[in-house]
Amino acid sequence: MTETTLTQLGHAATIPESPEAAVLERIPNPHPDTHYLVRFVCPEFTSLCPVTGQPDFAHLVLDFVPDQYLVESKSLKLFFGSFRNHGAFHEDCTVAIGKRLVDLLAPVWLRIGGYWYPRGGIPIDVFYATGAPPAGLWLPDQGVAPYRGRG
Repeated sequence: MTETTLTQLGHAATIPESPEAAVLERIPNPHPDTHYLVRFVCPEFTSLCPVTGQPDFAHLVLDFVPDQYLVESKSLKLFFGSFRNHGAFHEDCTVAIGKRLVDLLAPVWLRIGGYWYPRGGIPIDVFYATGAPPAGLWLPDQGVAPYRGRG
């Protein structure tokens, strides 16, 4: 795919059947000579438990420092939506998203925080990063409080 040929932005698009079928698209970074942070937040991410088929819910926070490319946001939204009927454990979903974006973008740096709501009374938080953030990068907290239940 060339960066100038976007197949989803400005066109009707449905949620893909699976993450593997999802088409992630990228666009050129207008400032490849500058280290800056891009953040996407998906507070209503859903997938399915691969054993029970019950829905799982997470608050995802994706941070990355682009190099030559940015992810096109509509394709990212559709990619996230493709997990709605996908059975995978929390760790697999979170890390697979991070790795897929690394493969697409070859960013300077990327991290994803998957803050999963309790299953069986236990919340699971999953974090993936490509290494240490670049020196001098302003890196805000991901802003998701630890799960406290009703307390």
